[in-house]
Amino acid sequence: MEGSVHPKSIAILDFGGQYAHLIASRIRRFGYPSYIYPCDIDPTELRGVAGIILSGGPQSVYDKGSPQADPKIFDLGIPVLGLCYGHQWLAHALGGRVAAAKVKEYGSTLVKRAEKEKSKKENDLFEGFPEQWTVWMSHGDEVSELPPGFIRTASTKDCINAAMVNPERNIFGIQWHNEVTHTEHGMEILRRFAEFCKPAQWSIKSYADHVGAQIKEEVGGKKVFMLVSGGVDSTVAFTLLNKVLGADRVQGLLVDTGLMRKGEVKMIEEAFAKLKIKNLHIEDASEEFFANLKGVYGPEEKRKIIGNTFLEVQKRVFEEMRNSEFGIRNEVCLLGQGTIYPDTIETGGTKHADKIKTHHNRVEAIQKMIEQGLVIEPLKELYKDEVRILGEELGLPHALVWRHPFPGPGLGVRILCAKNSNELKIENGKLKIEFQHTVLPVQSVGVQGDGRTYRHAIVVFGKDPSKITTEHLELATQVPNSNREINRVLLCTSQSERTEFSVTPGAITRERADLLREADDIVLQEMRNAGLYEKIWQFPVVLLPLGKGKGQSIVLRPISSTDAMTANAFVLPPEVIQTITKKIMQLPGIDAVFYDLTNKPPATIEWE
Repeated sequence: MEGSVHPKSIAILDFGGQYAHLIASRIRRFGYPSYIYPCDIDPTELRGVAGIILSGGPQSVYDKGSPQADPKIFDLGIPVLGLCYGHQWLAHALGGRVAAAKVKEYGSTLVKRAEKEKSKKENDLFEGFPEQWTVWMSHGDEVSELPPGFIRTASTKDCINAAMVNPERNIFGIQWHNEVTHTEHGMEILRRFAEFCKPAQWSIKSYADHVGAQIKEEVGGKKVFMLVSGGVDSTVAFTLLNKVLGADRVQGLLVDTGLMRKGEVKMIEEAFAKLKIKNLHIEDASEEFFANLKGVYGPEEKRKIIGNTFLEVQKRVFEEMRNSEFGIRNEVCLLGQGTIYPDTIETGGTKHADKIKTHHNRVEAIQKMIEQGLVIEPLKELYKDEVRILGEELGLPHALVWRHPFPGPGLGVRILCAKNSNELKIENGKLKIEFQHTVLPVQSVGVQGDGRTYRHAIVVFGKDPSKITTEHLELATQVPNSNREINRVLLCTSQSERTEFSVTPGAITRERADLLREADDIVLQEMRNAGLYEKIWQFPVVLLPLGKGKGQSIVLRPISSTDAMTANAFVLPPEVIQTITKKIMQLPGIDAVFYDLTNKPPATIEWE
């Protein structure tokens, strides 16, 4: 996010990748303000910040065109911490030497503390740590010679200058990634650096006061038309706008696409009613969505149609309301959105941030409105967990604001479609594994190597269908690694004997949406009954167009994660799996229930 620099905050200079996003999120969770800026920001703009962190990045500092910061940042007298590429760049900029490493380090690596030089003052971020610990490395270059004035503070077997410090200037460099959960003591190192900088305190309450004044200044005498999707972010943003501006200056629109969760529209309506918020218009456009999706099978085509239909409905209803109760016929009206910080970063919101995906709130038409000053986004500086805390501060019910993340296209990307059977790239029974198995004749999205894949899943069968073993989890890693045609491994929880499954051709229909809605609700209720709902980061429930005859199947996909960049399959207790399976199998037309055992990577969290 580019913009004015916040005083007494931790400034993250972005050298590319998603590292800056993670670092800023970690610092905020410690209770300190942290914001991302392009790495080549004018150093004079950074005067007044408490500290600077230089992020990682995928390039080499000596490559032509590689991201570079201005070395004058070191003249500001502000503590600086360089991580990975940032570590290498500061060494390069301050007179050290960076070269291609003889051994490139990727993944878990053992790091060892260097002996302290007794004659020199040393600001030690590793004080009290064991002599050695495991860190997460991802680098092909290394600092081969320290810059003048720097002391080595840690090494690995293959990287002599894995960490360094200039104790007189309070400049720190660390080769590994402290922001990822795989690094032992990583969060503590970031916390220590943040505390060393003595930044301001940050809290939701202070943010709410700040952003309230900001909203009033930005909106002026205009009105706001707020798009409420039913998700946490837009719901909180709409509530905040109502509180700051008043209901007479805000109008909300919730479009029922027919692809929402069971009882979701009613739940949102009741939550707003308790807060005495009555300025929400609900438009049932489900027939329009199902009509447009008739005969559509491809996942990307579905997303495009759902997105375009949503925009068409919004435009139509807005025009109707301009001429009726909202009374904005001759007024300029701002568009309100629930955009949060990661949305901006993932869409390439800073100069060197990678573009991961274009969010629905960053499509071309919206970007043009933003450039014209016609969009207001009151949550654009917040992360998801912060939005949830703010929602509770505003009086929204806990159950509403702490729901699992839900995809923008709703159930539309959890209902897999098939016009006919996919050609199998690998024959059933040809995989060399101990378990009985079958290759499914449908494909899903995965991430293998550095690219997106669209490949088959296999289902394994065991004597106890409700029990997930260590062998099952190991298989979920081994099979995709050794068979490029496979990107997911499932366990059949509805039967123990091997079965062949055939495709039941079908697109998205109201009947299929209703069927998945019921299965999803069964899972939700059982998670709450078992006290597991808030222990699971997300729990997609997927409808597959295949069965033993003309039936369909359900996939359970509970996962644990901290940032969605990586995720592990969450293992439910056998009795919970058994209960869920039994209830889902009683739904009409369901032939089988599967449990997705695959981590991310090689699979994505969602199937499409």
